[in-house]
Amino acid sequence: MRHLTTFIFLLISFLIQAQSNIHTSKLETTLILKGEYDNLSEPIALPTEISSLLLDEINTDSMLNYLLALEQFETRNSGSDTISNTRGIGASRTWIYDKLESINIQNGSPAIVDYLEFDQMICGVDHHKNVLMVHPGVDPTAGVIIIEAHMDSRCENECDIDCIALGMEDNGSGIALVMELARVMTKRNYNRTIMFMLTTAEEQGLLGANAMATLCVDENIDIKAVLNNDVIGGIICGETASPPGCMGEGDIDSTQVRIFSNGTTLSKHKNLARYTKLQYQEEILPTATVPMQISIMSAEDRTGRGGDHIPFRENGFTSIRFTSANENGNAQINADYHDHQHSTRDILGLDTDGDGILDSLFVDFNYLKRNTVINGMAAGMIAISPDQPSIELESVGDQVQVTINSDEPHNTFRIGTRIDGNEFDSLITITGTNVALIDNPEDNGFFFITACVVNELGVESCFAEEQFLLINSIGDQDLLLPKRHVKLLPNRPNPFDEATTISWHVEKSISYQSAQIQVHTSAGQLVKEKDIDLNIGLNEWVFTHGWGTEGIYYYSLVIDGKPVETRSMIFAY
Repeated sequence: MRHLTTFIFLLISFLIQAQSNIHTSKLETTLILKGEYDNLSEPIALPTEISSLLLDEINTDSMLNYLLALEQFETRNSGSDTISNTRGIGASRTWIYDKLESINIQNGSPAIVDYLEFDQMICGVDHHKNVLMVHPGVDPTAGVIIIEAHMDSRCENECDIDCIALGMEDNGSGIALVMELARVMTKRNYNRTIMFMLTTAEEQGLLGANAMATLCVDENIDIKAVLNNDVIGGIICGETASPPGCMGEGDIDSTQVRIFSNGTTLSKHKNLARYTKLQYQEEILPTATVPMQISIMSAEDRTGRGGDHIPFRENGFTSIRFTSANENGNAQINADYHDHQHSTRDILGLDTDGDGILDSLFVDFNYLKRNTVINGMAAGMIAISPDQPSIELESVGDQVQVTINSDEPHNTFRIGTRIDGNEFDSLITITGTNVALIDNPEDNGFFFITACVVNELGVESCFAEEQFLLINSIGDQDLLLPKRHVKLLPNRPNPFDEATTISWHVEKSISYQSAQIQVHTSAGQLVKEKDIDLNIGLNEWVFTHGWGTEGIYYYSLVIDGKPVETRSMIFAY
């Protein structure tokens, strides 16, 4: 009976905590997101118009002023005051809403500013709101792109509503980025709808993002891409930083941004990261005064951390996270924690000479502007791009035949290939045919291939779902696929920093009781053991070790307690 009572209590607690009553405040907003409106006759932006718009009009002073205004409300904790006009999450989101509404009026845009509301008990408050600005696309059926950041902040205790939690890097920088893109990008029209969203309750478990992802599933909203921005404006490394992070306290990095996303092999999320980097390299980099390095990370997020892109990925939507190269803290709160993140120290800057003006800023607005341009270029190009194709692969001697299939006729195609890294090894353009022959790589292993179509404006579609072939060099068949029908493959990337993908290929179904991947140091110490399945085809596991180690590790495929194959990998700090 006691166990039954406990079960009922836990069930009731779960039901109380579950999200409910998820809806937009205005019905029209949901209808636009679902594509239930008349076609617009407005012309869409050209690629050069998007790049010029972003480079010319994204303004550092504008983003600084957003954060100076948000400072006045002292905290944006999701459980803080929702009634006051001067303090708390209610005053903050009302200011954001009103500011977006004034932007909308100034631009003469057809966009709608609204709230996404939901009920859930969070830090003593049971009703919550995300702020949305939905800019309808010319084609109602073309789908939606989401550019988002979380607007809530916190101190050491996630439900401390009394502390001063300005949250300028985490995540005032993301708020400023999204609001500035809303201000600039809604001056033009796009084929697809773009939604600019500021979520609540990220710090209590990604709850605002989960509410929107749930609405998108329930209402069958066609989400093409989600660009999440979290901790995106700081350049100073703290005493601590969540790995894979910065090199050491005080380190400065204002020319690199990290993109985190789920999966490695055959991942649509990594494909979106690669697409984002390609648009920056081809549309922005040639004229950039300060070139940016876009690092496509192996893991979905920093070790032990998470962000608002995850609920969208969990609900089947393609999503990525942008984060600064350097973070000021790892949010592992203890007596020795002195960094900014998740504390009252996450402020905009310091007045070092006492003249009442901040002269040492922790948010670098030139860096934030460059990251804003990267976001806007990716979102803008997706918003005017053709639909992504599908591809078929066939081995033809020592080559691979790639056939690109698209519902609409196109004359130009681009094929991306890679072997073991997160980025393309080569990008090949073909014209006048949708079929190409590509030479096999010299090494045995998997050859990963994807492709996109290019329309008459020169805009690439998002990349097709990645496909692969298992390449065998002549005379080396036994090296790659031994008779046991299960093969442990080289990890990717190798060397690696904080995470790498360990893969195994199963040619035929086998009978077994248990299987594991074991990782050992060179001294034989067991670092990690992962229970795995031996499913036919390619299987993978992202091994996340953490930052700050270097040397040779060994990983083994163990079936029914017996090691059947071992490979080495290099951990490079």
